[in-house]
Amino acid sequence: MTVSTQGLQLRTGSRILSASVELVSSMRFAISLLTVICIASVIGTVVKQHEPTVNYVNQFGPFWADVFASANLFSVYSAWWFLLILAFLVTSTSLCIARNTPKILADFKAYKENVREQSLKAFPHRAEGALDEAPEAAAHRIGQTLLGSGWKVKLQSRDTPAGTGWMVAAKTGTANKIGYLAAHSAIVLVCIGGLLDGDLMVRAQTWFNGKTPFTGGGLIADVPVQHRLSASNPTFRGNLLVTEGTTAGTAILAQPNGVLLQDLPFGVELKKFIIEYYDTGMPKLFASEIVIHDNETGETKEARVEVNHPASHRGINIYQSSFDDGGSRVKLQAVPLNQATAPFEVEGTIGGSTALSNGDNQLTLEYTGLRVINVENFAANDTGEGVDVRKVDLRSSIESRLGAGHKTTTEKTLRNVGPSITYKLRDAAGQAVEYHNYMLPVEIDGARVVLLGLRETPSEPFRYLRIPVDEQDGMDGFVRLRAALDDPRMREQAVRRYAAAAVEDGRPELAEALAASATRALGLFAGAESVNAPALQPVANGTPLRPATVRGGLQAVSAFLESNVPEAERERASDVLVRILNGTLFELLQLSRERAGLTPMERNEATQQFMAQAVISLSDSFFYPAPMTFQLKDFTHVQASVFQVARAPGQNIVYLGCLLLILGVFAMLYIRERRLWVWLSPRGGPSAQASMALSSNRKTMEADREFDRLKTQLLKVHP
Repeated sequence: MTVSTQGLQLRTGSRILSASVELVSSMRFAISLLTVICIASVIGTVVKQHEPTVNYVNQFGPFWADVFASANLFSVYSAWWFLLILAFLVTSTSLCIARNTPKILADFKAYKENVREQSLKAFPHRAEGALDEAPEAAAHRIGQTLLGSGWKVKLQSRDTPAGTGWMVAAKTGTANKIGYLAAHSAIVLVCIGGLLDGDLMVRAQTWFNGKTPFTGGGLIADVPVQHRLSASNPTFRGNLLVTEGTTAGTAILAQPNGVLLQDLPFGVELKKFIIEYYDTGMPKLFASEIVIHDNETGETKEARVEVNHPASHRGINIYQSSFDDGGSRVKLQAVPLNQATAPFEVEGTIGGSTALSNGDNQLTLEYTGLRVINVENFAANDTGEGVDVRKVDLRSSIESRLGAGHKTTTEKTLRNVGPSITYKLRDAAGQAVEYHNYMLPVEIDGARVVLLGLRETPSEPFRYLRIPVDEQDGMDGFVRLRAALDDPRMREQAVRRYAAAAVEDGRPELAEALAASATRALGLFAGAESVNAPALQPVANGTPLRPATVRGGLQAVSAFLESNVPEAERERASDVLVRILNGTLFELLQLSRERAGLTPMERNEATQQFMAQAVISLSDSFFYPAPMTFQLKDFTHVQASVFQVARAPGQNIVYLGCLLLILGVFAMLYIRERRLWVWLSPRGGPSAQASMALSSNRKTMEADREFDRLKTQLLKVHP
C-alpha cells in the first residue's frame, strides 16, 4: 500500500464541492498548513507575547506596531487566524486518516499471494534455484522456517500445466503502517488539545456570553460581572498575585484590549515566599508555602509550590511563575541638588505615590520598585556583560557613560552593593523621569560614591551620577558644597581667600587680577552667568546654527574659552583656569564646613580624591532634571508570589498525542516492512524449481544482507 498525496474523490455532488473536499483532505494541504503554523510559532517565539502596547511602540515604532497589532502578531497563539488554521489542520489530517485507514487495515490482512511468477522477476531482490523436494513439501518447509523467524506466512496452491505449484507469501514489519496512523493521529490530538487549552473557550464567552474585557482600575471585588468568568469555566490560564499573609481567589487573564477576571473555586493564601540566590545574584530557588481554602467545602490544604513542581486542586494546577513586590513600605530622604530646598522625609508603599508641591511646581512621586539584593560585577571584562539576573554590569555601564578611564581585566569581582529604590517623578503635564538610586555607597576605582541613576524612557539604560561621600560616608559634604556654590556671598569670600593665599603680600595688583579671574571662573561654573557655545556647522541652506546657551559646570567654562580665547592659546588658558577653579572650590568647601561647625579638611590624598570627583559631580549635577534626589533610608520588605493557574482539559490529550507521535516516528523510522514470495513449480519427480523475490519499503544494506541470508536458508543457494 502506497500513501497517496491526493485527497478524497467524491463521486457525487458539484465539481466545486468535490474539488474542495479533495484539497482539504489532501496531504499537500495538511503539509502547507503545518508550514504556516511553524512560521507563526517562530513569530510567537521571537516576538514577546501579550506585552503592554507601549513596549511594542518603543521596539518597532508607531507605524509597524500598528501593522503588527492588526495582524495579531503580539498574541499569535490566540489570534483568530491561528485558531482557524488549527481547525483546518485538524479537519485535513482527520480526512487524510479516514481516507488511508481502510487501505492500511486491508493491507494488514493482505499477503498478496496472487502475484504472478513473471512479476517476481521485476523485483530488485530476486533469486532462483532448484530444490530436491516436491513443491508441497518445500512450501511447508519454507513456511515453517519463516514462521520460526517471526514472519507471517500464507500458502497457496495453483494448478499449472506441469502440475500443482505452490506460492509461499510472507510478510513482516507491517507495524510500520501503524506509524503513519499514530503520527497523523498525534497531529490531530495535539491540535485538539491546543484548541481546548488555548484562548478559544474564553473568546467564545466574549462572543456569545456577553463577557467583555475590563479596562478600568480599582478593587477586584468591585469589577462588574460582565468582566468576570465563572468558576465552572472549562479551560483558562491566568496569573494570580498573592502577597505574604493574604489570600486571593481571582486570576487575571490578559486580553489584547484589557483583562478578564477568572473566579477560582478556592482561595490561595501565601504563608511564606522563599527565594535563594547564587553567589552571582541570580535567583536559585523560587518557592511558595501556601494554604488552599476550598470555597465549597471549607477544606484547607497546605502545599508547597516550586518551579516545575506545581500544586493541584479541583483540576486546576497552580504553578510558580515569578515573584514581585507585595507593597513594601519605604522611607525616603529628599536631598537637594540643584536648588536650596530644605531636606525632608516621605514614606510610601511600592506601587503607590505621593504628591509633592513647591509653590507652583507640582510633582508626583511614584514608588515603582525595591530591590534588597544587587549583586554586581565590579571587574571589567571583554564582553561588558553583567553577571546578575538582569545582565547589567554596573561598573561598565557607569564608566562607559561618564568617561571614566580604567584598565580592563578578565577576572570577575562580584559584590552585593545592597538595596536600591526605583521611583518616578511625574510633573503636572504627565511627563515622568525614572530614577534608580542605591541605598549604600559603592567603591569604584578606590573612591566611595553614591550612585544616582536616571532615564527618560523605559527603553534607555540608566545613566548614573556619582556623588562622592564625606568622612561620615554620606552625601552631606557634597550637598553643603553644592549649596555654597549657589550662594554669591560664599563664592565671593572663597575667591578672596584663594587670592590671598595664592599671592604673596605686597602685590595687591596681582591679587586683584587673580581675584577677578577666579570670580569669573567660579561664576561660570556656578551658573551665575550664561555663555553661548559657538556654532560648529551650518545648516543645509548655509545659515549658521544659532549658538546654544550653556549655564553652569565645566561645559560653561569650556564654552567661554572657545568663544573668547584664540585657539593657539586655549590649552594654556584652560590649564590656568582649571587650577584657579579647583583652588576656589576647595576654599568654598572649607567655608561650607566652617559654617556647619566642622573642622577644615586636611590637604592630603583623600581630600584631593574627594575634590576631583566633586568637581565632576558638580558639573554633571546641572544636567540632573530634578531639584532633589531621594535616598532610601529605611524599608519594610513585603514579598508577593505570582502564580499561574490553569485548568487544562486538553493536557492529557496532548500527552497522548505526544506519546503517539513518538511511537509513530519510531515505527516509521525503525520498523521495515518486508514482503517475501517464493514460487515453487514442479519439475517432475520429487523436485521443484523455486523463484524468490523480496520487497522492502526502504532500500538499505540490511535488506541486502537479509536477502542473502534467506536465499541460503530457503533455497540453499549460496551468494
